[in-house]
Amino acid sequence: MPEAVIVDAVRTPLGKRNGSLAQIHAADLSAHVLNALVERTGIDPGIIDDVMWGCVTQIGDQSSNIARFAVLAAGWPEHVPGVTINRACGSSQQAVDSAAHAVMAGQYDIVVAGGVETMSRVPLGSHRTTGQPYGPAALARYDNFEFNQGVGAELIAERYGLSRTRLDEFASESHAKAAAAIDAGVFDDHIVQIDVDGTKFTTDEGLRRGTSPETLAKLEPSFKPDGVIHAGNSSQISDGASALLITTPEKARELGLTPIARYHSGAVSGADPITMLLGPIPATEKVLRRAGLAIGDIGAFEVNEAFAPVPLAWLADTGADPERLNPLGGAIAVGHPLGGSGGILMTRLIAQMRRKNLRYGLQTMCEGGGTANATIIELLS
Repeated sequence: MPEAVIVDAVRTPLGKRNGSLAQIHAADLSAHVLNALVERTGIDPGIIDDVMWGCVTQIGDQSSNIARFAVLAAGWPEHVPGVTINRACGSSQQAVDSAAHAVMAGQYDIVVAGGVETMSRVPLGSHRTTGQPYGPAALARYDNFEFNQGVGAELIAERYGLSRTRLDEFASESHAKAAAAIDAGVFDDHIVQIDVDGTKFTTDEGLRRGTSPETLAKLEPSFKPDGVIHAGNSSQISDGASALLITTPEKARELGLTPIARYHSGAVSGADPITMLLGPIPATEKVLRRAGLAIGDIGAFEVNEAFAPVPLAWLADTGADPERLNPLGGAIAVGHPLGGSGGILMTRLIAQMRRKNLRYGLQTMCEGGGTANATIIELLS
């Protein structure tokens, strides 16, 4: 079976809600990272077999197969196709998995995988303004429970005994880690500069330096009057896009490219859709079994910070080294542009693996409906 390797990985800086990227259409934002891959690798976009693109809220600006219009917005040849993938928050991680699977199956030689979400222009939940997305049979199966991620986060915090203080400590640490990474230039190599009205936008703008449990204690709970989940220990609504170039080692050699990492193993798993956000735990167990690796073999973990209880519950159940968890901060600090986040986490994971010379990295995302992807990559250069 052919191997799949990652040749390059890029992302936009993350714009806060109604911030610097709010005026840019999702297709145009996607085109920025697509063309960055072409410029950095020197490849002819006409040889790309497919563009697999994650996007969650497929309405308005993001409707009508955003992947295809991103390709056209980038000015790539019309024969290059695109497909839009929706696995909720894990959409662009699924795009990476699917691209790797296609290459490993021998059906594709070169694929671009990634995703986008412009949450300023296409608000969270705007595709649910009419109709019932879950259907009566699924709702009846769970006693007509109103599926809600925030409520699920509250249930997880209660189950794992996570106090508001502990959650706010974790959120503050996310900001501190992200600030340190930005100041050290860790993200500089993979962030694509965006020009907005003559201003060069290069840095994630959701970061709140000086965030502490004391400052977060002033925020009101979001989902329960006496709850522990609030805006400060939840992921930020934001805008952003990411893209990775995936091919075989042989094709990379033919094109004069040096792969960064090998796609080692991938898995997806389901979990209880009421707590909803615990899927990364069984997904991690599944991918480790498939890879023949132990949790201690992994040098860095990216566990999406949808809500602070998610990575903390994952940590408790997996027994992973907390020092290896989200070492560069996460979505609480810099944002979670839904369809783009899987690729964004992958760029961060690669950056950490390269700076620390770590052989294996693992990424996992909780997803609406109680599913989760987990992916292991192996550093090559």
